[in-house]
Amino acid sequence: MSHPLEDELAIRHLIAAYADAVNRKDEKLWASTWSKTGAWTLPGTAVEGREAVVELWRGAMGGFDHALQVVYQGTIEIEGDQATGRWYLTEFLQPKGSDKDIMAVGTYADEYIREDGEWRFKSRAYHVLYTAEGTPGAFTPLP
Repeated sequence: MSHPLEDELAIRHLIAAYADAVNRKDEKLWASTWSKTGAWTLPGTAVEGREAVVELWRGAMGGFDHALQVVYQGTIEIEGDQATGRWYLTEFLQPKGSDKDIMAVGTYADEYIREDGEWRFKSRAYHVLYTAEGTPGAFTPLP
């Protein structure tokens, strides 16, 4: 049996691993954050199943030379082997072939499930709260 504090820390680690995978374009790590039946909802698009989720991510990430995701505060409610959460984040994006960067502020509404002893995303629904396009900044690749 797990303890609520351990579960909360594990879910917070899941959120951090997801953002780290986005920032490094690490498909294997990113895919590992999803349950087998995970569902991902973006504005105008929804997919179900880990393979479909990863395919959507691959296509989305392929459109950017650089992507930086910064996650802020979040909430977590745990009930046994299931949990819900909400997180706020900012993304700085440099689309391929564009001379204008995009900054987006949004929120994720999450459902988590303990699968094979690990917390994973059962579903994530992204909602954009604010976007801005502007003069490109200077992205420096991660070491």
